[in-house]
Amino acid sequence: MPDAVIVSAVRTAIGTARKGTLSETEASVLALPVIEESLARTGLAPTDIDDLILAESLYGGGVIARYAAVVAGLDTVPGLAHNRHCASGLAAVQTASASIMAGMDQAVIAGGVQSSSTSPRDTRRIVGTDEWEDWMSPSHPESPEAPAFDMSITVGWNTARRVGATREDMDAWALRSHERAIAAIDEGRFAEEIVPIKVTTKDGSAVVFETDEHPRRGSTMEKLASLRPMHPEIEGFSITAGNASGINDAASALVVTSDAFAADHGLTPLATVRSWASVGVEPKETGMAPTTAIPKALERAGLTVSDVDLFEINEAFASVPIACVRVLDLDEDRVNISGSGCSLGHPIAATGARMLTTLVYDLARRGGGIGVAAMCAGGGMGSATVIEVAAR
Repeated sequence: MPDAVIVSAVRTAIGTARKGTLSETEASVLALPVIEESLARTGLAPTDIDDLILAESLYGGGVIARYAAVVAGLDTVPGLAHNRHCASGLAAVQTASASIMAGMDQAVIAGGVQSSSTSPRDTRRIVGTDEWEDWMSPSHPESPEAPAFDMSITVGWNTARRVGATREDMDAWALRSHERAIAAIDEGRFAEEIVPIKVTTKDGSAVVFETDEHPRRGSTMEKLASLRPMHPEIEGFSITAGNASGINDAASALVVTSDAFAADHGLTPLATVRSWASVGVEPKETGMAPTTAIPKALERAGLTVSDVDLFEINEAFASVPIACVRVLDLDEDRVNISGSGCSLGHPIAATGARMLTTLVYDLARRGGGIGVAAMCAGGGMGSATVIEVAAR
């Protein structure tokens, strides 16, 4: 069975939704530069690509992958839309890897794109009235923010209570996330993975966007402690905007090929996809899902937690990586070393691919090793992917 290898990996910088630099950029437009750059870095021709798999979320304009393929000049490449909620970007790369390992495809572009700023929002008429409400309104029965599926409860609060994470624990994790992301930005560690893109802002000016804008400089424990809990009506509720992920816009794309194809085309793999696993849990326990997905994925690769050099565990809420550290006995100094959702943000459909991209480059800087990218996903799901970067 052939190995699936990652031969290029890129992303845009991450924008803050609705008020940030990418707030006027549609998802279909945002996807183009990462697709084009991921292909350009390989030197492959469009006709070498068998498929294009993009995760998308809350998008009403058809299959972005096919739209982007046509605009990018990849007319012979079909498109597949992928949606596993927050883990969609991971799922896209997993599906590409599976097709390659099965011998069905030789080269696939996989990733995700999220424009929270421009996604359809007013999608439900309030029954018995002529009024419409936001899809993310807590009263919308299909919303992940609906009372029974409010992410701040099912992911943030329930997880914190399960592992005994206090408000101070979560604020401290969030603060460190910001500090690590800012250090990565200032040291230029993201430069290789970010594709600068030209965008038009709300005031009509054209700018080059190339720096993640969500991390907050000057954040302190005192500032985080001053933030109001999301559910003050719940006694002791400790989830705030400060220890939760942002709402964001971004795109990421990776080119995945077979090892034989890479060798035949003179491509040096950045990483090998070793295994993956997705799991389901009770929806009220969504935030605990990575604690199950990570061991399952590692077992499939014949590895254990002690074999892993770096973890990327999405900070949908700070309680999620804290739970993984406590339940799986992880070294927190190897978790999210360049920041994560609390700092960089969570562009939902792009996050999984963004995490893999960052993980590839962070491992390479360390001289190679085993990495795991994992996350929970709305509705009681979780997913993890294991990669290996060759020693250098």
